[in-house]
Amino acid sequence: MPLRITSPTFDREQELPVRYTCEGAGVSPPLAWSGLPSGTKSLALIVDDPDAPDPRAPRTTWVHWVVYDMPPTVSSLAEGVVELPAGSREGRNDWGRTGYGAACPPVGRHRYFHKLFALDVVLPDLDQPDKAKLERAMSGHVLAQAALVGTYAKRGGR
Repeated sequence: MPLRITSPTFDREQELPVRYTCEGAGVSPPLAWSGLPSGTKSLALIVDDPDAPDPRAPRTTWVHWVVYDMPPTVSSLAEGVVELPAGSREGRNDWGRTGYGAACPPVGRHRYFHKLFALDVVLPDLDQPDKAKLERAMSGHVLAQAALVGTYAKRGGR
């Protein structure tokens, strides 16, 4: 069975519920996964938006969440997770802080990629890495990856 990431609150390519955005509670969505390959020693999660600031003329990929060293015995994260599973570490998002940064597109409908990576190592403490630093550390250690994409446009019609 291939690696798969899902959410009980939104389907692939469907709209994120308002609760997980800046127009709602701004909490992280519940996520679950299955199909870890044999030899998985840790998991990493990156949530990003490649449509920033405007999906008609994207200029950057905005990073919403960076998590790594999640144990392979963990198969989900609860909604609004405050305390990550033991051993897990967080990196910095593009707001310059750790934790989940809610979807808050300035204009248009954006795509939010929830990317899960199964790694063949437990990474060392990377001192709150940004996405690029984590990706460099994961290079050559990714056994499998999966993505769940949700979309969102602000209700104001912008």
